Amino acid sequence: QAHLVESGGGSVQAGGSLRLSCAASDYIYGSACMAWFRQPPGSERQGVATIHLREGNTFYADSVKGRFTISQDNAKQMVYLQMNALKPEDTAMYYCAAEGPSYCSASGCTCGTENKYSYWGQGTQVTVSS
Repeated sequence: QAHLVESGGGSVQAGGSLRLSCAASDYIYGSACMAWFRQPPGSERQGVATIHLREGNTFYADSVKGRFTISQDNAKQMVYLQMNALKPEDTAMYYCAAEGPSYCSASGCTCGTENKYSYWGQGTQVTVSS
């Protein structure tokens, strides 16, 4: 069975940092694309960051560029989201997702931020206070 389990959410003051973790089953970690999405209160789910597990290419939404970093640990079958300089606007339920769309060119493959991923974790709440 495919499983994604997020952890690391919590409450933090603006300017602080959190590191989210996503543990993936063998089946899911064999997929090409994994991503982090978030859903702020009263808003739709938004793509935050993606990583191509085989090539290592990453993509970030403009709102988090320079502050968030997505990474992987193949030995542990984990994907992480390091979040620095957090803002109240980052408050959301954060979801780990797997098996999403990939876009390939001569420069390699990257993963999309569209809401088209097949597997989702249960979510972990991140609350940033001012």
